[in-house]
Amino acid sequence: MEETIVFIDAGFLSKLSKHFGNGKYIKHNIVGLANNLAKKQNLVCETIFYYTAPPFQSSPATEQEKKMKEGYDRFIISLSSYKRTVVRQGRCQKIRNKQGVFEYNQKGVDTLLTMDLMSTPMKYPNVKTVILIACDSDFVPVIMNLNGMGVKTILCTYFDRKRNSNFSSSNELIKTVSKFVIITKDDFVNSLKKV
Repeated sequence: MEETIVFIDAGFLSKLSKHFGNGKYIKHNIVGLANNLAKKQNLVCETIFYYTAPPFQSSPATEQEKKMKEGYDRFIISLSSYKRTVVRQGRCQKIRNKQGVFEYNQKGVDTLLTMDLMSTPMKYPNVKTVILIACDSDFVPVIMNLNGMGVKTILCTYFDRKRNSNFSSSNELIKTVSKFVIITKDDFVNSLKKV
């Protein structure tokens, strides 16, 4: 079978897990999920790129922030222990919104993902199809560029056709990829099975 690279936007995947779990995160295995989604497309997962950001840390960090960071670090060490898994980390920004509530946003993650997508033809010349687990229309230009280089993109996503929701998806993104596949709750549940 043909090899593929799986690129995972962790922020999107986390929101989707919570959505399918009705407000609680569904326990799942990142490597199992990537392998299963590739297998469904008759592809073999050669490498997984996982894009995330560590939890925000104040200066000095609160006890809750320290605890969150410790859990995050354990998860990253565990995920990084899998062969052929690359973890890329941006940063977390804390901003007070107009209502005075703090919001946390990942910064730099999409840029890292875009850079790695663009380097696929050079670093993995045998890979002719990549899988992108995301919903962000910012990836349209890089996908178009990959199309021109003979690399197809399969988008594994989820959308609800509600404007400005966590799962609204650009028609431009859907039109740009070679194929799109809707991720289901079963994909999360089945990721825990041996792959």
